[in-house]
Order: sequence, then structure tokens, then C-alpha cells
Amino acid sequence: MAATTQQAIVYPETDGQPMAENTKPFECITTLKSNLERIFLHEPGVFVAGDLFWYPVEGRPDIRQAPDVMVVFGRPKGHRSSYLQWQEGNVAPQVVFEIASPSNRPEEWQEKLRFYEAYGVEEYYIYDPEKSEWRGWIRHQAKLVPICSMEGWVSPRLGVRFGQASGTEMGLTAPDGSPFWSFVELSERAARLAQRLRELGVNPDEI
Repeated sequence: MAATTQQAIVYPETDGQPMAENTKPFECITTLKSNLERIFLHEPGVFVAGDLFWYPVEGRPDIRQAPDVMVVFGRPKGHRSSYLQWQEGNVAPQVVFEIASPSNRPEEWQEKLRFYEAYGVEEYYIYDPEKSEWRGWIRHQAKLVPICSMEGWVSPRLGVRFGQASGTEMGLTAPDGSPFWSFVELSERAARLAQRLRELGVNPDEI
């Protein structure tokens, strides 16, 4: 009798599409990811990822989404080529962010909402950089229901406060009261701090 072999299921790591269509969405994605990593820097059980394929169902590589940014509580930090939920203690991302681009169609947003609702997301946020506008949904039992007003809203999971967005400012405040800085702003603050320490006779590399 001839031996039978089962072909391994492939879970693609990319769809060949760019992470963002232009510089605005890209900057928003990097700002979100870097600041969320900053917030949870010392919490080993919080995983933050950007533009990573999430596969919630084993054996179904056709069921997937790649949130612009996602936060998973209860999973260790570390590099992954994709988020295979059955290999992650079956823990679904609790918070996801999407950044709107000019080409997004209404049916795309409906599809994403249905997916995140079906597969356990607790908080879902969309930011439109062209309109400086936030929208959000929060899980109520089996449904993701719209958040009536985003201004002043505090994420139950993240502790992040949503305020008035404008221009390049996303209007987000970390739990410690600091704003969400861009990568350039974070670098500038680090450089100023290092310079101040040197003026005080402290080598920043030894801290």
C-alpha cells in the first residue's frame, strides 16, 4: 500500500501590498506602535505588533486580517512572522487599530468590523489622518458597539485617553499623561535628555 502524505498548510506572511499608501498613514502606524510599546515596555506579557497577519483558525489560511496595530495581553513579547492564534494559547488580540487611507471603501470597513467582532477583539479603533478623526467600537457581549463620543474616551485595556486630534497630532495621551510622540519627537527628547545628563557630569550610556 502506498503511503499517503499530508501537504503542510501554508500561512502566508505577506500579501505583497504596502503597509501604507502614503506618508501620513505610515507615520500614524509607526507613532501608534512605538508609543504603545513605550507604555508597555516593562510588561513582558503584552505583545504589540504592526501590520502582522493574524490567523485565528487553524487550518484556514484564508481567514486572516493584518491590523495596522494590534495589542495582545497575555502573550510574551518577541518577533513573529505571523500571529497563529492556536499557537498563542488561543488568545485573540484584544485591541486593534486601523489607519484610514484614501482608497479604503465602506465595504472594507464593514468586513473588518465583522471579522474583529467574530474573532474576539474587545476594542477596535479607526483613525482618519485626513479628517483628524477617531471612531471606535467596544465589545458588549458578542457585539462590537460604536463608542458615542471618542473625545475624552479612555481605553479600558490600554488606559490611553483619546482627545482632540489635529494636523499631525493624533490626540492620544498615555496613562502617565504624556502625549503620543512621533519617532522623531521621541528621538529628539532622548537626545536632549542625554545632553542634559552630560552637562550634569553623568554618562547616559552608564544609566
